[in-house]
Amino acid sequence: MSMYLEMIRIRFLMMLAYRTNYYSGILIYSINIGAYYFLWSAIYGGKEEIQGLSVLQMTTYVAVAWMARAFYFNNIDREIAAEIQDGKVAIEMIRPYNYLGMKTMQALGEGIFRLFFFSVPGMIIVAMLFPVSFSASLTTWMFFFVSLLFSFIVNTQINLLTGIMTFFLFNNTGLIRAKRVVIDLFSGLLLPVSFYPVWAQDIMGYLPFQAISYIPSMIFTEGFAGQEIYHALVLQAIWALILLVPIQMLWLLAKKQLIVQGG
Repeated sequence: MSMYLEMIRIRFLMMLAYRTNYYSGILIYSINIGAYYFLWSAIYGGKEEIQGLSVLQMTTYVAVAWMARAFYFNNIDREIAAEIQDGKVAIEMIRPYNYLGMKTMQALGEGIFRLFFFSVPGMIIVAMLFPVSFSASLTTWMFFFVSLLFSFIVNTQINLLTGIMTFFLFNNTGLIRAKRVVIDLFSGLLLPVSFYPVWAQDIMGYLPFQAISYIPSMIFTEGFAGQEIYHALVLQAIWALILLVPIQMLWLLAKKQLIVQGG
């Protein structure tokens, strides 16, 4: 366990060395949030609420969704693809740790850095520029952070699956780009899931993407209440467990595929 904790620390320090990029990222995210704020203000017009969300809740939803993305987002699928293509993965696999576990810990170290140096200061800046509502309930904050952790797990698992596919596709760039678009669209980052047509919501209910952005954002804005919060957290936990199965199956096949390539 100490070995994996050290991986988290090393990745955190690596990100700290290049933190200037994330300061500029705060500005970019703030511009995105501002654009969505004016867009949704125009859509709401004089309406009190749409799909159960007031304009203030929607503004908060957008701000939280984008700042939460800074925590759960990572590029380990690209890293895995690069290491497979240049052969470095063969060396990593004979080292005394689980390769996928190591990548997950590196992603967590990056996420922790983004949380403290991107999400928190970014949210403060956004709150000074736009009307954002922060809940006074400690319970809401607790549920939000638990949900955010599940968001990281589910998103990282999808990235692991995408990265492992490089063993079979050799060039995985197209799949990685498509995966990112699908996650941004169906996770609730660009549009809350409740705003989609009912038939689309039914289909998305069988997909893991809403467990990434929609659920933590709805919890923070108090769009979910009571039993809805518990059901949402259970859904995230279920997807975190379900995704372990294809990851392990693909990983076993991938290791055999790597032997064939080496031969």
